[in-house]
Amino acid sequence: MKPRVLAIDDSRTIRELLRACLENAGFDVSSAVDGVDGVAQFPDVAPDVVITDINMPKLDGFGVIDSIRKGDVNRSVPILVLTTESAPELKARARDAGATGWIVKPFDDTSLVNVLKRVTGV
Repeated sequence: MKPRVLAIDDSRTIRELLRACLENAGFDVSSAVDGVDGVAQFPDVAPDVVITDINMPKLDGFGVIDSIRKGDVNRSVPILVLTTESAPELKARARDAGATGWIVKPFDDTSLVNVLKRVTGV
């Protein structure tokens, strides 16, 4: 069974890049167009890992992390933040909210796949 990834990003380009990269590496990828969509899809997708942007309309990545960690479904799923932001205070806020890791865009395909394999145990 392929590990499932829920990729949450308001950029269609980033969603398509993630899908191409991760499907080529053997992951099953679902995507959401913003935080609200991602939180809504989370129980149905039942992902093995979540990748979320921080800056999104409707609900930002911090809200996504909070919703998943405080929800009733798979609260311990690894959550990786994939963003253009690199400020230490934002990383600390994400870590405090329950993020597993932080990756700065643009991402390197090999590094991203290696991180996903590590956090999913693949």
